[in-house]
Amino acid sequence: MNKNFLDEIIVTNKEGLSNYPFSLPLYSKGFSLKLSQPITFITGENGTGKSTFLENLAMQIGFNSLGGNKNHQYSDEKIRDNSDLANAIKLVWNRKTNEGFFFRAESFFRFANYIDDLAKENGEQIYGAYGGKSLQEQSHGESFLALFGNRFNKGLFILDEPEAALSPERQLSLIAILYDLTKNNDCQFIIATHSPILITCPGSELYEIENGFLTKKNYKDSKQFQLYSNFIKSPDRYLKYLLQDE
Repeated sequence: MNKNFLDEIIVTNKEGLSNYPFSLPLYSKGFSLKLSQPITFITGENGTGKSTFLENLAMQIGFNSLGGNKNHQYSDEKIRDNSDLANAIKLVWNRKTNEGFFFRAESFFRFANYIDDLAKENGEQIYGAYGGKSLQEQSHGESFLALFGNRFNKGLFILDEPEAALSPERQLSLIAILYDLTKNNDCQFIIATHSPILITCPGSELYEIENGFLTKKNYKDSKQFQLYSNFIKSPDRYLKYLLQDE
């Protein structure tokens, strides 16, 4: 029995919009994403709309689109307004919640500054949910894992490229965190990633954006896993092709 919080995400373009991101093939037609496992990975080439999707999904749920949860109130005037997409998203809930977190690697530094500002105003106990000290006083990778291992406990979690600052070893640590958090049906994850390591996480399903469609894949059949696997088996063949003199 599926005990996820969120069962399905439906994106429509009933008004026939052509502005970004509806100019992308994935959004011009619309799609439905069914979530049957506690962890859902989304992969695809740069520019296919993964991060835009997660940002607007977070907005629709009520999280801060820069990163954080419903209580994190900060903004950045430089961020593009994509709210047309958020308004085009319909959520089908199994157990509705607004508990959780939106992690966005691109703006994590801004979020860390925001937490420091809160600590200055309200005391350093604020850091308790982030490993006991400022995220700025840890390495990039350490701060990511401090957030994942301490701040995440129950709810719906949306992660945009969480591997961005993690070594392969730390990515394995993240797999362990994800698996442990989903064992009791208290957490659900939707994750956009380029990592061939993360997508092997047990209890997950993988969708790949290709040719403007979301296609369900076994991780071994995904483009990124095959590319990494083939490259590791024969790097000389790839390098000879890439670096050949004209």
